[in-house]
Amino acid sequence: MTIPSDVHLTIGGIIFPKMDQCDFTGPFEALARVPNSTFVTLWKDRLPVRDMAGMQLLADTTFDEAPQLDVLLVPGGYGQEALMADEEVLGFIRRQAASARYVYSVCTGALLCGAAGLLHGKRATTHWTAMDVLPYFGAIPSDDRVVIDGKYVSAGGVTSGIDGSLIMASLLRGETVAQELQLYMNYDPQPPFNAGSPKTAPASILDAVTQRAAPITTQRLATAKAYQQKSERR
Repeated sequence: MTIPSDVHLTIGGIIFPKMDQCDFTGPFEALARVPNSTFVTLWKDRLPVRDMAGMQLLADTTFDEAPQLDVLLVPGGYGQEALMADEEVLGFIRRQAASARYVYSVCTGALLCGAAGLLHGKRATTHWTAMDVLPYFGAIPSDDRVVIDGKYVSAGGVTSGIDGSLIMASLLRGETVAQELQLYMNYDPQPPFNAGSPKTAPASILDAVTQRAAPITTQRLATAKAYQQKSERR
């Protein structure tokens, strides 16, 4: 059931160093235009944050000043790994998730949600290079581009965040609003190559990208195993 249009919504997205800005800015295009809503950008402080490629972003609201959100957006990127034991970040995600209507992760933002304890028994997706990491957080991996499990919505790697944000808009305000946003964004994907998924990419391309991602993939797996071991000792 969608939310009545006269109910104001507060949507917030976390930014952090070495994030993948497209995980944030892609969904921002749609979520910031949801009717009768306010979008806030969140981080520990208001100092500039640089994404993986050096783009600078600024938070307009700190964690301490943040209102209760209706939707919390959690993006990913290589910098996610440095936050997996950061209780200031994980605690904020947990507190917001407790009362939010939806928690929406993009890419490896799902791993942050997992580290915050939100994924136990939940179906979820993430970037394909990190799919094997999800079970260590109690999640049920899915290779669907967007997955909805109760109040938890997850999108796969990077550009799938746009798909997820339109689905989120439809959950909040209905399909008509979501389609209007899609048309405004001119979101009509016609990729020039058929290499956007491990299922369709040529073997040589898949191997090259897999090898390139191997260091961060190995690190993520080690972090996830440590999380699981710690959880089992509790």
